[in-house]
Amino acid sequence: MRPLTKTLRQARNPRLLAASAATGVIVALVVAAFETLALHVVLERVLHQNLAVLALAPVLGVGASKLVLRTVGGGTSGATSDEYVRAFHERHPSLPFRFLPAKLLAGVATIGSGGAVGLEGPSLYAGSSVGLFVHERLGRFFRRDEARLLLTAGAAAGVAAVFKTPATGVIFALEAPYRDDVTPQALLPSLIASAASYVTFVFLVGSTPVVPFLGEGPVDVDGAAAMLDVQIGDLLGALILGIAAGLGGRGFAWLVRRAKHATHTVPWPRRAVAAAAAMAGLTVLADAAFGEVLSLGPGTRAMEWVVQQDALELIALLFGVRLAATLATVLGDGVGGLFIPLATLGVIGGQFVGVALDAESTGLYATLGLAAFLGAGYRAPIAAVMFVAESTGAAAFVVPALVAAAVSQVVGGPSSVTEYQRSKRLGHIEQRFTLPLSSVLTTDVLTVPPDATVSDFVYMHVLARRERVVPVVDGSNYLGMARLSRLPSVSRDEWETTTVESMMTTDLPAGSPSWTVRDAVVAMEAADVEILAVTDSQGNFIGVVTEDDVVRLGEILEETEGGEG
Repeated sequence: MRPLTKTLRQARNPRLLAASAATGVIVALVVAAFETLALHVVLERVLHQNLAVLALAPVLGVGASKLVLRTVGGGTSGATSDEYVRAFHERHPSLPFRFLPAKLLAGVATIGSGGAVGLEGPSLYAGSSVGLFVHERLGRFFRRDEARLLLTAGAAAGVAAVFKTPATGVIFALEAPYRDDVTPQALLPSLIASAASYVTFVFLVGSTPVVPFLGEGPVDVDGAAAMLDVQIGDLLGALILGIAAGLGGRGFAWLVRRAKHATHTVPWPRRAVAAAAAMAGLTVLADAAFGEVLSLGPGTRAMEWVVQQDALELIALLFGVRLAATLATVLGDGVGGLFIPLATLGVIGGQFVGVALDAESTGLYATLGLAAFLGAGYRAPIAAVMFVAESTGAAAFVVPALVAAAVSQVVGGPSSVTEYQRSKRLGHIEQRFTLPLSSVLTTDVLTVPPDATVSDFVYMHVLARRERVVPVVDGSNYLGMARLSRLPSVSRDEWETTTVESMMTTDLPAGSPSWTVRDAVVAMEAADVEILAVTDSQGNFIGVVTEDDVVRLGEILEETEGGEG
């Protein structure tokens, strides 16, 4: 009952709720400026250029993005959505606010020049960054552990604004940190921030749907009546589509992870050349095959085009073009999100299945494909179905969307485009095990030099300090452990002449500062010891970890965090 009680106390915190509302308004203003600049000022102008310019634009945008991150951002990475998930799982979440302008400008450069990524990545980063900034600036009014609540509320506000779907924003922010779980603690702050952000954003920008054929978008697919008339047979189609989307989402997630891995292992100039060649080639191919450059931009134009097509070969080609364009953008260090690219691939895949099955309403299948592919790629099925429900306003779509999303989750397995997702929330003990070793490290330790006598060890440590095991350190160099259990090996008459070095144990493990508490516990159990020395990479002694410190970790954390407030 403790988590529920804590949640109720937080719900009655008017300062937290007011801060959540303020966060939502600020995030909406930031996202509105970002979207206007990226789409309506830059991208619209780029798309009116000739083919030669369009072929060069994406790589020039990625290059400009890289330059902005190095100069304005001081060398920060282009990660956005991943940064939110990473920060969420940190004990003290941190997203330096000074990096926000650089990431937004880099997103404008990437997306505005035709990079095949979405606005939701920078928008989500902006929201979570603003949430932490509000907590930092008003820290005297909040507990330290409430930083994660405002981080999540800000993320929800960012997604709610950019997609104009407040409930989706809340669910995505709660669902994204885990593959098979959600986090309920931030629900109320997220609801308030999301609602405030949505109202502010729609007032400034309008409520035109992000996906053009949903709601009252510019494309009328088979008429509204046909879209609302879901037959029982469509559930079988949803099942087939869920299997296809699960396999496709799994493959796409693997390719994205490989591309992200390459950004850490392959020099950027080599990646930039490969990305430039791919982007230019895809631009020319798309123009020749589709009559317009559907490889560019987040994907809304591709969705609008594909739902009017019934040629399977063109639909399949568009799927490959969009997938390759997104991977090339990621490989080149482009800054943007993967939500809309996943939704685009889902719409294309759904349209393919609908046409292949000769369905009466392919618009339904395009919509179901969106939910299934998006849910499989991000491991966020509830958010995907909610996005469909909010965007279409069609209750009849919910059941087949649930079927497609659920099946895609099973087929897709644990794969995800997000690097830092965890499987599920951990219990209190498990959470302690994932903490860094510094959480239980004692550095104020009285050691014994190797040339000290056994008599010194007995009288100064065993009898005076009740210590059974003492680190043997020569200067700063760790040598081993002097253990009371080894004392019988030395005759009492030789205590004054025998050094500690001759009786110390040297085959015990030593921990590293990079270890977690779990690593230390495993090492101590394997060696059957109650104390573990910790050294740096050069073997210099840093401190010790004891079993008692691990057991007392809960009390230590409560003291350092100020308890329950």
